[in-house]
This record gives sequence, C-alpha cells and structure tokens, in this order.
Amino acid sequence: MVLSKEELALSIDEAEWDWLRAHLERGGIILVADSLDLADAALRVAGDDTEIIADWISAGMIGKPTESQIHAWDGNRHKKFAMLIISPYVLIQEKTPTFH
Repeated sequence: MVLSKEELALSIDEAEWDWLRAHLERGGIILVADSLDLADAALRVAGDDTEIIADWISAGMIGKPTESQIHAWDGNRHKKFAMLIISPYVLIQEKTPTFH
C-alpha cells in the first residue's frame, strides 16, 4: 500500500545524524536536495517512479551522501535532519523539518 503525499508529509520527522548513521552503514540513506519536497520525493521512491528519480539523480537532487558530507556530519553528530522512512530507505534533508 502506497501512502498519499499528505500522509507522507504528516510522517516527516526530525532525527540527529547520530541516529541516522547506522542506516548509512547499511546503505539505506538517500539525501534529498532541500529544493525538493521530501514527501513528494518519498512518494516517487515508494512508487518506483524511475523516470523522475533518474532525472533527479542526474541533476544531483537525490542520491547517496558524499564522503565530504558524511565527514562533516560525523563532526557534528547532533546535526538535525528532516527524515522520512520509505523502507528499506531513509530519506533525509539537511533543512529543518516542517511539521504539519
């Protein structure tokens, strides 16, 4: 069952990098550009919208974090992220989450 964008938006939460690190180690973190709507990105991932996702990957708007980003976050383990779980992935954004 795929949730609606509105339901996904209500599921956005905040997490510290320290809590997210284990998901990175298992390959489950997807970094979403702040310019994208996190709930929309989650909806596209959940729906396996490969065309849109491929466009976003090509544009650098969604993907795995870089080594330099990981290094910076490891230096600030209490850094907060907006996050949304779309199993087996955890989608994160560096911006402060908006709660509805």
